[in-house]
Amino acid sequence: MSQEKTKDIKAEQEKLQYARINMETAKISWKELERFFAAGRLISVIDSVDMIKVAQLMEKDDAKAIKEMLDKREIERLSDEQAKVWADTNPTLWAVVVKPWILVQLRVN
Repeated sequence: MSQEKTKDIKAEQEKLQYARINMETAKISWKELERFFAAGRLISVIDSVDMIKVAQLMEKDDAKAIKEMLDKREIERLSDEQAKVWADTNPTLWAVVVKPWILVQLRVN
């Protein structure tokens, strides 16, 4: 198989993975997520970052890209402070599961 064909197949697989993850996202209230926060399973994704791309990187176990995002604070384990704010306001968040994590994002429009 040619290198060009391999690239095309890989690109198509990534598009399909993106579409699948996108279909798995959901809006969910903070109250429904609190127990996962208590279990240490929530990863917060800042609004300017594509949460679905983060999920793709996590599924691929791309440690280098994930570390870079952690270093830039584009993603991080949800802090106690943020959890307290959300407990008071009960916002609706976007979420997607990438076992064992749940990625959450507060969209600011």
